[in-house]
Amino acid sequence: MIEKIRQKLTRSQMLMFVSVIIGFVTGVASVILKYLVHYIQMFLQRDWGFTGQGYIITIFPMIGILLTVIFVKVVLKGKLGRGIANVLYEITNKASIVHKDKMYSHAATSALTVGFGGSAGLEAPIVVTGSAIGSNIAKYFGLGYKDRTILLAAGAAAGISAVFNAPITGVIFALEVILISTAVVEFIPIILASVVGALISKIVFNEDLLFIFTMQESFNYYNMPYYLILGILCGFISLYYARMSHYIEGIFAKFGNHIYMKAIVGGLLLSFLYLLFPTIFGEGYNSVKLLATGQFDRVFNNSIVSYYLSNEWFYIFFIGAIALIKVIATSITIRSGGNGGNFAPSLFIGAYTGFFFASLINKLNISSLPVSNFILVAMAGILSGVFYAPFTGIFLIAEITGGYELILPLMLVSAISYIFTKHFEPYSMETKKLAEKGKIFTDDKDLNVLKLLRTSKIIENDFVPIKEDGYLSDLIEAIKLSRRNSYPVLNESKQLVGLVDLDEVRALIFKPELYDKITIKEIMMIPDTIVSVNEPMTSVIKKFDQSKHWILPIVDEFNVYLGFVSRSHIFNKYRKLIKEI
Repeated sequence: MIEKIRQKLTRSQMLMFVSVIIGFVTGVASVILKYLVHYIQMFLQRDWGFTGQGYIITIFPMIGILLTVIFVKVVLKGKLGRGIANVLYEITNKASIVHKDKMYSHAATSALTVGFGGSAGLEAPIVVTGSAIGSNIAKYFGLGYKDRTILLAAGAAAGISAVFNAPITGVIFALEVILISTAVVEFIPIILASVVGALISKIVFNEDLLFIFTMQESFNYYNMPYYLILGILCGFISLYYARMSHYIEGIFAKFGNHIYMKAIVGGLLLSFLYLLFPTIFGEGYNSVKLLATGQFDRVFNNSIVSYYLSNEWFYIFFIGAIALIKVIATSITIRSGGNGGNFAPSLFIGAYTGFFFASLINKLNISSLPVSNFILVAMAGILSGVFYAPFTGIFLIAEITGGYELILPLMLVSAISYIFTKHFEPYSMETKKLAEKGKIFTDDKDLNVLKLLRTSKIIENDFVPIKEDGYLSDLIEAIKLSRRNSYPVLNESKQLVGLVDLDEVRALIFKPELYDKITIKEIMMIPDTIVSVNEPMTSVIKKFDQSKHWILPIVDEFNVYLGFVSRSHIFNKYRKLIKEI
């Protein structure tokens, strides 16, 4: 069946056909996940909510994290791979092949974490789920690396598109975050998948479940200087977000393999934070809507500090504090064993940052700023600074507000926040660790291509080895069998102990009387540079540059000789990959 389809369709037609399937499946998966979380939270809040003795709901995040940890350990055998960076790793190191269990594992674990009140978002799990769906459907249809990568990105686009009903944002996100600096330029399959994902969302979701807004006030260009300051503030908050997240990760890393203790401690910390700041419970989209629509008085219902909020100054600074506390709550949720993403928290933090800034300016009688507009623009600013994806931030807010009236401040704030954060942190918080280890693509295109090359795949093994206890006569016999100028010298365990360079011993090979007198040990050289079979290609290139050699020997972890790698072979493979991607 599949073979018949492949025969009847051109490559472009096949990509479009498969992308529609991916968009539909990912859209359905996104709908299921959103509804699953919605009904879990409805059940908890209806039967255990903040009424009477309802503060018991604050213990549910710990239960959700524990259930997530148990699911990962028992069902997934301890393997999950959290975050969008994991998808980028699959593209770079696994030829865009994503394990099948990721088509459901991230949806299940994030539903448990966020559904029970974990302070994280569903977008990253949806992106991973969509990417896995795209990769596996592409693999099912027998498509190669380049096409798998396109369709993996199509799945990610469909996921973002479905969860926000924002097809343009889905496409931009896929191109800006997933396909970062790759040479893939075939957008149509990504667009189709994104459109189908948005259609599924629009057909199934009611308006209450969609993250949409109506602008409350019009744009006034006289406020642009304040938007400029807001951009700098968003940059500061984004930098704080990244560094606080890594700091909390380091704290929980000290628990080692004590995963249940980690989950319990994380859950208890969240319970304490929720008592003070109930608005940070779960994704937090409802409170963002309340802020953006001017229903400020409802944001702190049931908070134990609500009594003090009659003071307007206290209220404003309490809102600002929540933006900072949300970072801590999200980091605790994820680092203690829960599964979720930083997308929704970024929007939440942006909304509270925008409210704090505009309200403070108004309270000081410096100006009269439209608070709801600053809320929306700051959401784009924080998203841009956290994910290093300014276009995603710009178009997301433009789409969910139904227009482009705020496009100028959106562009300004997103650009400033991105530039500010990137100045201090070269890589986003999602990708920092893997990028520094050279395990994912970065904005260096040459480096990206080199990362696709595997040392183990470019070994040349037509070099004739000789034994270390041999004589010059053994080298003469090896010369008869080889066209190479270098000869590896091996011991009885096949380990590399030296090299013989023909140019260095050329004068001796014309003296037969020395054949049985001169030993190999006398004429061999100890290699000054050796390549490991698992060594990254970037490191191999560096060794070539430093040693000035044209070929280098390759060994395994036990120093067993495997062959050689040459500059020319790497260059030929490099040129071939450039054409393929």
